[in-house]
Amino acid sequence: MTDLLIHNLSEVATARGSDSLRGAEQSRVERLTGAVVLCRDGKIAFVGSPEELDRRGGLLPEAERLDGRGGTLVPGFVDPHTHLPWAGDRAEEFAQRLAGKSYLEIAAAGGGILSTVRATRQASEEQLGESVRHRLDQMLALGTTTAEAKSGYGLTLDDELKQLRAIRSAAADHPVDLVPTLLAAHEIPPEHRDTRQRYVDLVCDEIVPAAAEAGLARFCDVFCERGVFSPEESRRVLLAGKEHGLRPRLHADEFVDSGGAELAAELGALSADHLVAASERGIEAMAATGVTAVLLPGTSFFLMKHTWAPARRLVEAGVPVALATDCNPGSSHTESMPMVFVLAVYELGLSIEEALVAVTLNAACCLGLGEEVGTIEEGKRADLVLLSEPSLFHLAYHFGGNPVAAVVKDGRLTAPRR
Repeated sequence: MTDLLIHNLSEVATARGSDSLRGAEQSRVERLTGAVVLCRDGKIAFVGSPEELDRRGGLLPEAERLDGRGGTLVPGFVDPHTHLPWAGDRAEEFAQRLAGKSYLEIAAAGGGILSTVRATRQASEEQLGESVRHRLDQMLALGTTTAEAKSGYGLTLDDELKQLRAIRSAAADHPVDLVPTLLAAHEIPPEHRDTRQRYVDLVCDEIVPAAAEAGLARFCDVFCERGVFSPEESRRVLLAGKEHGLRPRLHADEFVDSGGAELAAELGALSADHLVAASERGIEAMAATGVTAVLLPGTSFFLMKHTWAPARRLVEAGVPVALATDCNPGSSHTESMPMVFVLAVYELGLSIEEALVAVTLNAACCLGLGEEVGTIEEGKRADLVLLSEPSLFHLAYHFGGNPVAAVVKDGRLTAPRR
């Protein structure tokens, strides 16, 4: 593999380390001016001044070169919460919401998640895989190099496994690395509305073991929310996942305080996601146990809720904060981590440095990948994003377009330079 030397940069902006940053530490970002970065064998081999690189080994005449053109280099974005394998379209529901109907009203009338369930059940594995690849293309162009991807639109044994296989097949031939999550407990399917306990049994006794045995998932997730899965049902699903080697994470406290944050802390979940309505007790429990808060401001924006997760309180309490797109057809139809970054700064109140850590190191750590990606340090995977602007601050200052000039994945220029 040819070496890649990235030079003529205004700055390199990155956190450091392999563990989540929390509290005041979450704003600890190193900004190197005039640095160069050398990628070798898919890893970062050097970060520092050109003079120091010369002292170590010379000008590397055989290396491929990427001219930064005075831009900013940051770690590849890590998106730790997406629902990529789906079929169908919910634009009509979007129009209904614009006309005044709530998300919960649409769901109660048979729309929402169940609308996508119907379309996803009808789609083939190949069709789902192609839809995932298309979304990954968009994500890569916007700087995402690693992402989590959930099932949850099948809600039967065969259809959940179909979604997970589609994730695996799409990841096999795409630069973006995917981390698969089983979310069979996303909703009670229509055929089990009068026998919900039977569906919980199906998830715990059949779907979880089958997904784990086939090696199709790394995590087990559940939608712990009033009207969906209770804390008791959620606990049972996540414990079944742990029994079969699937680490827990969960949708928690999106609409009301459901006790999801406390459950995440109790079970040692890698993350609790959404948290718009998390209680003070839940926040303190997450801080005490190190559970990462994955915040999804795109969802509040898309649903026009005008309520936002308490990001500042989470940071002040010492909870590691990550950010994600929640890419899905009904409540956050976006692949853009730069858009999420902007919302986190403008609406959640995170500083630009805190937001960078949230879309890189902290996001990587809540996927168990902190030793591999999330920072620009020697020995880590060379997943990098070249921004066209002269400083990190422009990620929020210059909003509305795509700030990504080029993407390097595993030491190779992957997304064509704009």
